[in-house]
Amino acid sequence: MSPPPPPLGRARKRAAQAYDEALDDAELVAARAALAQGRWQNTRSLLVRTGDDWDRRGHRITVLAKESYCAAWAREWLLAEPDSGDATVLLALAQVRRALRGKEKPARVREACRKAAEQLPHDPTPWLGLLMLECSLGAEGDVVRVFEQVRTRYADHHHAHHLVVGWLAERRVEAGPDPLHEVYDFANWAAEQAPADSPLAILPVIAHAERYRSLAAAGHEPADPAASGHWVGRRARLVMKAAFDWWLEWEHEGHPRRLVDLNFLAHAKVCEGRGAEAAALFHRIGDHATAAPWSYPDRDGLTAFRTARAAALGTA
Repeated sequence: MSPPPPPLGRARKRAAQAYDEALDDAELVAARAALAQGRWQNTRSLLVRTGDDWDRRGHRITVLAKESYCAAWAREWLLAEPDSGDATVLLALAQVRRALRGKEKPARVREACRKAAEQLPHDPTPWLGLLMLECSLGAEGDVVRVFEQVRTRYADHHHAHHLVVGWLAERRVEAGPDPLHEVYDFANWAAEQAPADSPLAILPVIAHAERYRSLAAAGHEPADPAASGHWVGRRARLVMKAAFDWWLEWEHEGHPRRLVDLNFLAHAKVCEGRGAEAAALFHRIGDHATAAPWSYPDRDGLTAFRTARAAALGTA
């Protein structure tokens, strides 16, 4: 029996939401809307077109998997095409999302991810789903092992590196600020290992924001990031300058998650007090705000984004 369609008011509800993880991927937005009405064939076509562009594939599947109806329609797809690897991995990541909301047993979800990985041995996406789960619910050894499985298949996986940075940033938070913390070492190592045109060059900025989130949540930094000295020390300034200079020369504007990086970089420039540089980034970001890092540590992220953008662009 097919799952019921969503209520008629769903489109208006989505328009009112503050953030859209699809960012500027119009094809993804269209496929998601079709999937909401049970037309999973559009998702199948989308993933066929995506091919082995692993960052784009991971982005599209994780966004689709977030929707509450995704698991039901992925099962419907599997009834029609039992051997579909795309349907299997979509269902696995939908179950990951459910587990992270406490609506699915982790052991069952781990098995679903492993099944998808066996069916698609070269695809890092099932392992990305498992990494999302382990970073929240797993042991340290599990996170490291799963991350290596992702890297074995695609060494520069953008989303996977962001997940590990967020996970590392929470370690030893009770000790307070530490300029030698391992999250900085990891981010620098990953940036150095990546190709020159990889957006992982901005990973040290991500590490800086994620560490602030952890420290502020523990009371070691002010709740207002602009009032914190976290972004104005010598090391922080060098990291931010290197990342901004790299962005100015970057010629690959088609990366599916580039707007995630640009939000982090704009946030850093705002906190650093570099309004002109922040303005250049806001022009490129447009309305595609992301919850992280504007909501750090516990703020209304959309208000913070709009206030910072208005100040930088002189429209306040």
